[in-house]
Amino acid sequence: MKRVRKALLRGLLGLAVLGAVLALADPGRVAAQLGRAQPLWLAAGLLAGIASNAVSALRWRALARWLGADLGARDACRWYFQAMGLNALLPGAVVGGDVYRAVVLRRAGQDTAASSWSVVLDRASGLWMLCAIGGLGAAACAGVLAPWLELSPGAFVALLLAGTALWLALPWALPLVLRRWRPGWLAPLRTAVDRPDFNAQLGWQVLASVAVQLLSAAALAGGGLALGVQLSPAAWAFAIAPVFLMAALPVSVGGWGTREAAAVAALAPFGVAAPAAVGVGLIYGAYALAQGALGALAFGLPRRAG
Repeated sequence: MKRVRKALLRGLLGLAVLGAVLALADPGRVAAQLGRAQPLWLAAGLLAGIASNAVSALRWRALARWLGADLGARDACRWYFQAMGLNALLPGAVVGGDVYRAVVLRRAGQDTAASSWSVVLDRASGLWMLCAIGGLGAAACAGVLAPWLELSPGAFVALLLAGTALWLALPWALPLVLRRWRPGWLAPLRTAVDRPDFNAQLGWQVLASVAVQLLSAAALAGGGLALGVQLSPAAWAFAIAPVFLMAALPVSVGGWGTREAAAVAALAPFGVAAPAAVGVGLIYGAYALAQGALGALAFGLPRRAG
Protein backbone atom coordinates (compact mmCIF):
# COMPACT_ATOMS: atom_id res chain seq x y z
CA MET A 1 0.00 0.00 0.00
CA LYS A 2 2.86 2.36 0.82
CA ARG A 3 4.42 1.70 -2.61
CA VAL A 4 1.13 2.52 -4.33
CA ARG A 5 0.83 5.71 -2.31
CA LYS A 6 4.40 6.74 -3.14
CA ALA A 7 3.85 6.01 -6.83
CA LEU A 8 0.68 8.07 -6.80
CA LEU A 9 2.43 10.95 -5.06
CA ARG A 10 5.26 10.89 -7.57
CA GLY A 11 2.81 10.92 -10.44
CA LEU A 12 0.89 13.81 -8.95
CA LEU A 13 4.09 15.73 -8.24
CA GLY A 14 5.25 15.28 -11.82
CA LEU A 15 1.89 16.43 -13.15
CA ALA A 16 1.98 19.44 -10.83
CA VAL A 17 5.44 20.43 -12.07
CA LEU A 18 4.36 19.97 -15.68
CA GLY A 19 1.21 21.99 -15.07
CA ALA A 20 3.21 24.80 -13.47
CA VAL A 21 5.72 24.87 -16.34
CA LEU A 22 2.92 24.93 -18.92
CA ALA A 23 1.13 27.69 -17.03
CA LEU A 24 4.26 29.84 -16.93
CA ALA A 25 4.99 29.23 -20.61
CA ASP A 26 1.36 29.84 -21.68
CA PRO A 27 -0.38 26.61 -22.80
CA GLY A 28 -1.82 28.32 -25.89
CA ARG A 29 1.61 29.37 -27.12
CA VAL A 30 3.04 25.91 -26.41
CA ALA A 31 0.19 24.33 -28.37
CA ALA A 32 0.77 26.75 -31.24
CA GLN A 33 4.47 25.84 -31.30
CA LEU A 34 3.70 22.12 -31.39
CA GLY A 35 1.08 22.65 -34.10
CA ARG A 36 3.74 24.13 -36.38
CA ALA A 37 6.21 21.26 -35.84
CA GLN A 38 7.88 20.09 -39.06
CA PRO A 39 7.28 16.34 -39.61
CA LEU A 40 10.63 15.62 -41.26
CA TRP A 41 12.61 17.00 -38.32
CA LEU A 42 10.33 15.15 -35.92
CA ALA A 43 11.02 11.90 -37.74
CA ALA A 44 14.76 12.59 -37.83
CA GLY A 45 14.80 13.20 -34.09
CA LEU A 46 12.87 10.00 -33.40
CA LEU A 47 15.24 7.95 -35.56
CA ALA A 48 18.21 9.44 -33.70
CA GLY A 49 16.56 8.53 -30.40
CA ILE A 50 15.95 4.95 -31.53
CA ALA A 51 19.55 4.66 -32.73
CA SER A 52 20.79 6.01 -29.40
CA ASN A 53 18.92 3.39 -27.42
CA ALA A 54 19.89 0.59 -29.81
CA VAL A 55 23.54 1.46 -29.15
CA SER A 56 22.73 1.60 -25.42
CA ALA A 57 21.34 -1.92 -25.62
CA LEU A 58 24.48 -3.19 -27.35
CA ARG A 59 26.63 -1.40 -24.76
CA TRP A 60 24.71 -3.22 -22.01
CA ARG A 61 25.17 -6.51 -23.87
CA ALA A 62 28.94 -5.98 -24.05
CA LEU A 63 29.07 -5.32 -20.31
CA ALA A 64 26.93 -8.34 -19.49
CA ARG A 65 29.05 -10.66 -21.61
CA TRP A 66 32.24 -9.23 -20.14
CA LEU A 67 30.88 -9.98 -16.66
CA GLY A 68 30.04 -13.55 -17.67
CA ALA A 69 26.36 -13.39 -18.67
CA ASP A 70 25.28 -14.88 -21.98
CA LEU A 71 23.20 -12.14 -23.58
CA GLY A 72 22.39 -12.08 -27.29
CA ALA A 73 21.99 -8.91 -29.33
CA ARG A 74 18.27 -9.50 -30.03
CA ASP A 75 17.41 -10.10 -26.41
CA ALA A 76 19.50 -7.12 -25.31
CA CYS A 77 17.62 -4.79 -27.70
CA ARG A 78 14.23 -6.30 -26.91
CA TRP A 79 14.67 -6.12 -23.14
CA TYR A 80 16.20 -2.66 -23.30
CA PHE A 81 13.22 -1.23 -25.19
CA GLN A 82 10.84 -3.08 -22.87
CA ALA A 83 12.60 -1.35 -19.98
CA MET A 84 12.06 1.96 -21.74
CA GLY A 85 8.35 1.16 -21.88
CA LEU A 86 8.33 0.67 -18.13
CA ASN A 87 10.27 3.90 -17.62
CA ALA A 88 7.70 5.80 -19.69
CA LEU A 89 4.71 4.38 -17.83
CA LEU A 90 5.78 3.93 -14.22
CA PRO A 91 6.89 6.37 -11.51
CA GLY A 92 10.52 6.29 -10.49
CA ALA A 93 12.32 7.53 -13.62
CA VAL A 94 14.85 4.93 -14.86
CA VAL A 95 14.75 2.74 -11.74
CA GLY A 96 11.88 0.50 -12.80
CA GLY A 97 13.38 -0.27 -16.20
CA ASP A 98 16.81 -0.96 -14.74
CA VAL A 99 15.38 -3.38 -12.19
CA TYR A 100 13.44 -5.09 -14.99
CA ARG A 101 16.59 -5.61 -17.08
CA ALA A 102 18.47 -7.14 -14.14
CA VAL A 103 15.56 -9.42 -13.24
CA VAL A 104 14.84 -10.64 -16.76
CA LEU A 105 18.51 -11.43 -17.37
CA ARG A 106 18.68 -13.38 -14.15
CA ARG A 107 15.48 -15.27 -14.99
CA ALA A 108 17.06 -16.22 -18.31
CA GLY A 109 19.48 -18.32 -16.26
CA GLN A 110 22.36 -15.89 -15.92
CA ASP A 111 24.41 -15.23 -12.80
CA THR A 112 22.71 -12.86 -10.35
CA ALA A 113 25.82 -10.76 -9.74
CA ALA A 114 26.58 -10.43 -13.45
CA SER A 115 22.95 -9.52 -14.20
CA SER A 116 22.82 -6.82 -11.54
CA TRP A 117 26.27 -5.34 -12.08
CA SER A 118 25.80 -5.19 -15.85
CA VAL A 119 22.80 -2.89 -15.38
CA VAL A 120 24.46 -0.77 -12.67
CA LEU A 121 27.62 -0.25 -14.71
CA ASP A 122 25.67 0.38 -17.90
CA ARG A 123 23.67 3.14 -16.19
CA ALA A 124 26.84 4.58 -14.63
CA SER A 125 28.58 4.55 -18.01
CA GLY A 126 25.76 6.53 -19.58
CA LEU A 127 25.58 9.12 -16.81
CA TRP A 128 29.37 9.45 -16.75
CA MET A 129 29.59 10.33 -20.44
CA LEU A 130 26.43 12.45 -20.32
CA CYS A 131 28.01 14.73 -17.72
CA ALA A 132 31.33 14.81 -19.60
CA ILE A 133 29.77 15.80 -22.92
CA GLY A 134 27.54 18.29 -21.15
CA GLY A 135 30.62 19.84 -19.55
CA LEU A 136 32.47 20.07 -22.86
CA GLY A 137 29.39 21.56 -24.53
CA ALA A 138 29.11 24.13 -21.76
CA ALA A 139 32.80 25.06 -22.16
CA ALA A 140 32.26 25.57 -25.88
CA CYS A 141 29.34 27.90 -25.05
CA ALA A 142 31.28 29.90 -22.47
CA GLY A 143 30.50 33.20 -24.16
CA VAL A 144 26.78 32.61 -23.58
CA LEU A 145 26.78 30.74 -20.27
CA ALA A 146 29.56 32.41 -18.28
CA PRO A 147 27.73 35.76 -17.87
CA TRP A 148 24.78 33.94 -16.31
CA LEU A 149 27.10 32.75 -13.53
CA GLU A 150 28.89 36.11 -13.35
CA LEU A 151 32.21 34.51 -14.37
CA SER A 152 34.67 35.50 -17.04
CA PRO A 153 34.60 33.18 -20.08
CA GLY A 154 38.24 32.24 -19.46
CA ALA A 155 37.64 31.19 -15.86
CA PHE A 156 34.44 29.38 -16.87
CA VAL A 157 36.25 27.36 -19.54
CA ALA A 158 39.20 26.56 -17.24
CA LEU A 159 36.93 25.29 -14.48
CA LEU A 160 34.83 23.17 -16.81
CA LEU A 161 37.76 21.63 -18.68
CA ALA A 162 39.57 20.80 -15.43
CA GLY A 163 36.44 19.32 -13.88
CA THR A 164 35.58 17.34 -17.01
CA ALA A 165 39.13 15.95 -17.27
CA LEU A 166 39.01 14.74 -13.67
CA TRP A 167 35.53 13.31 -14.23
CA LEU A 168 36.67 11.40 -17.32
CA ALA A 169 39.63 9.96 -15.40
CA LEU A 170 37.46 8.45 -12.66
CA PRO A 171 36.93 4.98 -14.24
CA TRP A 172 40.67 4.45 -14.57
CA ALA A 173 40.98 5.03 -10.83
CA LEU A 174 38.41 2.30 -10.12
CA PRO A 175 40.93 -0.59 -9.75
CA LEU A 176 42.95 1.39 -7.20
CA VAL A 177 39.82 2.27 -5.20
CA LEU A 178 38.60 -1.33 -5.18
CA ARG A 179 41.95 -2.65 -4.01
CA ARG A 180 41.87 -0.30 -1.02
CA TRP A 181 38.15 -0.64 -0.26
CA ARG A 182 37.19 -4.32 -0.03
CA PRO A 183 33.59 -4.87 1.13
CA GLY A 184 32.31 -8.30 0.17
CA TRP A 185 29.46 -7.07 -1.99
CA LEU A 186 31.98 -5.47 -4.38
CA ALA A 187 33.86 -8.75 -4.93
CA PRO A 188 32.39 -9.44 -8.42
CA LEU A 189 33.32 -5.95 -9.58
CA ARG A 190 36.80 -6.22 -8.05
CA THR A 191 37.37 -9.48 -9.92
CA ALA A 192 36.23 -7.89 -13.18
CA VAL A 193 38.45 -4.80 -12.99
CA ASP A 194 41.50 -6.96 -12.20
CA ARG A 195 41.12 -8.75 -15.53
CA PRO A 196 43.77 -7.98 -18.18
CA ASP A 197 41.09 -6.84 -20.65
CA PHE A 198 39.72 -4.14 -18.31
CA ASN A 199 41.17 -1.26 -20.34
CA ALA A 200 39.90 -2.73 -23.60
CA GLN A 201 36.39 -3.08 -22.18
CA LEU A 202 36.55 0.44 -20.75
CA GLY A 203 37.61 1.76 -24.14
CA TRP A 204 34.58 0.11 -25.75
CA GLN A 205 32.33 1.62 -23.10
CA VAL A 206 33.77 5.07 -23.81
CA LEU A 207 33.14 4.79 -27.56
CA ALA A 208 29.64 3.38 -27.11
CA SER A 209 28.69 5.98 -24.50
CA VAL A 210 29.96 8.83 -26.69
CA ALA A 211 27.82 7.52 -29.56
CA VAL A 212 24.79 7.18 -27.27
CA GLN A 213 25.02 10.74 -25.98
CA LEU A 214 25.73 12.32 -29.36
CA LEU A 215 22.73 10.53 -30.84
CA SER A 216 20.64 11.64 -27.85
CA ALA A 217 21.74 15.22 -28.45
CA ALA A 218 20.78 14.80 -32.11
CA ALA A 219 17.33 13.58 -31.03
CA LEU A 220 16.86 16.61 -28.77
CA ALA A 221 18.09 18.89 -31.56
CA GLY A 222 15.69 17.23 -34.00
CA GLY A 223 12.80 18.12 -31.74
CA GLY A 224 14.12 21.65 -31.47
CA LEU A 225 14.59 22.07 -35.21
CA ALA A 226 11.06 20.79 -35.74
CA LEU A 227 9.92 23.84 -33.76
CA GLY A 228 12.34 26.22 -35.46
CA VAL A 229 14.84 26.30 -32.58
CA GLN A 230 18.24 26.55 -34.26
CA LEU A 231 21.24 26.27 -31.93
CA SER A 232 24.85 25.20 -32.36
CA PRO A 233 25.80 21.53 -31.81
CA ALA A 234 27.69 22.65 -28.67
CA ALA A 235 24.53 24.19 -27.24
CA TRP A 236 22.60 20.95 -27.71
CA ALA A 237 25.54 18.99 -26.23
CA PHE A 238 25.32 21.19 -23.14
CA ALA A 239 21.52 20.99 -22.92
CA ILE A 240 21.33 17.20 -22.82
CA ALA A 241 22.97 17.05 -19.37
CA PRO A 242 20.45 19.12 -17.38
CA VAL A 243 17.48 17.93 -19.43
CA PHE A 244 18.25 14.23 -19.15
CA LEU A 245 19.44 14.36 -15.54
CA MET A 246 16.28 16.15 -14.44
CA ALA A 247 14.14 13.70 -16.40
CA ALA A 248 15.84 10.84 -14.53
CA LEU A 249 14.87 12.14 -11.09
CA PRO A 250 12.50 9.68 -9.35
CA VAL A 251 9.88 12.33 -8.66
CA SER A 252 7.61 11.95 -11.66
CA VAL A 253 6.29 9.50 -14.23
CA GLY A 254 8.45 9.20 -17.32
CA GLY A 255 10.25 12.45 -16.51
CA TRP A 256 7.20 14.55 -17.40
CA GLY A 257 7.42 17.96 -15.78
CA THR A 258 11.02 17.84 -14.60
CA ARG A 259 12.28 17.40 -18.19
CA GLU A 260 10.31 20.38 -19.46
CA ALA A 261 11.40 22.57 -16.54
CA ALA A 262 15.03 21.69 -17.24
CA ALA A 263 14.57 22.44 -20.95
CA VAL A 264 13.32 25.94 -20.11
CA ALA A 265 16.28 26.60 -17.79
CA ALA A 266 18.92 25.09 -20.11
CA LEU A 267 17.76 26.82 -23.29
CA ALA A 268 16.94 30.24 -21.81
CA PRO A 269 20.57 31.52 -21.99
CA PHE A 270 20.48 30.91 -25.75
CA GLY A 271 17.42 33.10 -26.20
CA VAL A 272 14.91 30.27 -26.57
CA ALA A 273 11.47 31.38 -25.38
CA ALA A 274 9.76 29.26 -22.73
CA PRO A 275 6.95 27.97 -25.02
CA ALA A 276 9.47 26.64 -27.52
CA ALA A 277 11.68 25.15 -24.78
CA VAL A 278 8.69 23.39 -23.21
CA GLY A 279 7.76 22.11 -26.66
CA VAL A 280 11.24 20.65 -27.10
CA GLY A 281 10.92 18.83 -23.78
CA LEU A 282 7.46 17.52 -24.67
CA ILE A 283 8.66 16.25 -28.03
CA TYR A 284 11.55 14.41 -26.44
CA GLY A 285 9.11 12.90 -23.97
CA ALA A 286 6.93 11.82 -26.88
CA TYR A 287 9.98 10.13 -28.43
CA ALA A 288 10.39 8.15 -25.21
CA LEU A 289 6.71 7.15 -25.30
CA ALA A 290 7.03 6.01 -28.92
CA GLN A 291 10.05 3.88 -28.09
CA GLY A 292 8.31 2.61 -24.98
CA ALA A 293 5.45 1.50 -27.23
CA LEU A 294 7.94 -0.51 -29.27
CA GLY A 295 9.04 -2.18 -26.05
CA ALA A 296 5.45 -2.81 -24.99
CA LEU A 297 4.74 -4.51 -28.31
CA ALA A 298 7.73 -6.77 -27.72
CA PHE A 299 6.47 -8.02 -24.33
CA GLY A 300 4.39 -10.78 -25.89
CA LEU A 301 7.09 -12.08 -28.20
CA PRO A 302 8.75 -15.41 -27.37
CA ARG A 303 12.33 -15.32 -26.17
CA ARG A 304 14.82 -15.85 -28.97
CA ALA A 305 18.50 -16.52 -28.73
CA GLY A 306 20.81 -13.73 -29.92
